[in-house]
Amino acid sequence: MEHRIPRTLRLVILDCDGVLFESFRSNVAYYNSILRTMGESLLDREMEKLCHVLSTPQLFQRLYADHPQKLQQALRLAGEIDYVPFLSLMDPEPGLYSVLGHLKTRYRIAMATNRGKSVPPLLKGFRLEDTFEEVATILQVPKPKPAPDLLLHCLSKTGVPCREAVYVGDMENDLAAAEAAGMPFILKGNGFRHSLRVRSLLELPGFLLDSREKSVK
Repeated sequence: MEHRIPRTLRLVILDCDGVLFESFRSNVAYYNSILRTMGESLLDREMEKLCHVLSTPQLFQRLYADHPQKLQQALRLAGEIDYVPFLSLMDPEPGLYSVLGHLKTRYRIAMATNRGKSVPPLLKGFRLEDTFEEVATILQVPKPKPAPDLLLHCLSKTGVPCREAVYVGDMENDLAAAEAAGMPFILKGNGFRHSLRVRSLLELPGFLLDSREKSVK
């Protein structure tokens, strides 16, 4: 799929972790708290990386694929634990509020994340409850990323066709979800090589505007 910013861009969908927030510390602490309660070993380096990519069910299925009782216990604890104490370990990306405010003057904006029940307290804690037109989490769709369900949910709820939307993410499963949904993808950061990339969230508004102007010429 060729990735190009639509001339008639109307909807910008943003990932949460790695795009709007640096949440590595909070994710690791959250999952380790569950494992500690279970009396299990804490996440190793590989799983620390994956906890930033996978949804909670995906992560525990990876850990306990051969131990169904432990899997069910981990999922139960994940459903019971309060995420609020871990919000203090999340760092908003520089310029978060100014960037989102700027984007809202030109486009409709949505969030699509593999997070679940932690999203409402996150939005409330960082005063983002009224920012997004639509917020898609794994609690609303059959499959998390890399499936396209989250993005298709945003398109359905906003009524915007995929040819007039773009997804901004930082991981290869974000790219896979965007391609499966038929929309262009913008990589934030340098996690891998991609034709459309911004180094920081602060670059995004200008990047979108410049790309649209070039496509018109």
